[in-house]
Amino acid sequence: MSARIVVLGGGGHGRVVIDALLAAGNSVAGVVDPDPAVAARLPRGIPYLGGDDALATADRAAVVLAIGVGAVDVPRRRRSIFERYREMGFRFVTVIHPAAVRAADALLDEGVQVLAGAVLQPGCRLGANALVNTRALVEHDAVVEDHACISPGALLAGGVHIGTAAFVGIGAAVLQDVRIGAEAMVAAGAVVIADVPPGARVAGVPARPM
Repeated sequence: MSARIVVLGGGGHGRVVIDALLAAGNSVAGVVDPDPAVAARLPRGIPYLGGDDALATADRAAVVLAIGVGAVDVPRRRRSIFERYREMGFRFVTVIHPAAVRAADALLDEGVQVLAGAVLQPGCRLGANALVNTRALVEHDAVVEDHACISPGALLAGGVHIGTAAFVGIGAAVLQDVRIGAEAMVAAGAVVIADVPPGARVAGVPARPM
């Protein structure tokens, strides 16, 4: 890639994204973060570029971005960062760790992140800024809408539909053809056997409203 890659956020998820980019053979120009203390924890050779205003005068054609902010609960912060920088004219790179498995016909929109050990099966589709975290599974014909986050070890069965900015917690399982509504939250370890309405929060085995 000829454009310089800048990561937005230098915390834990940011370092995971940097690792995925480097493992895939990309170079990382640096990290933007409002907290300068993150500079001490960045991987060797990755510079801290400054706070939120560091890209104010950057050439939009010469820089592409990757979100280095993870999601705890409903991922509103990731969504707001993506939308703000898109409105400023920036583009987002798709991040796929080389240890992930992606079916040839899996469709990925702008800014998707697929991390180490994740599996994308045939016919699945990931919307813009969707996150499929470490060792998560997206089975055949499943849809993960824009800004949704699938946490480490979560399992989406065939035909599942995850709504915009929804969150599926660590180790949760969503059974065949179940729909999770926009901005809904599935707690860690839950087993979802029925549709979840938009904005709802569910937990347990089987999952019930919290």
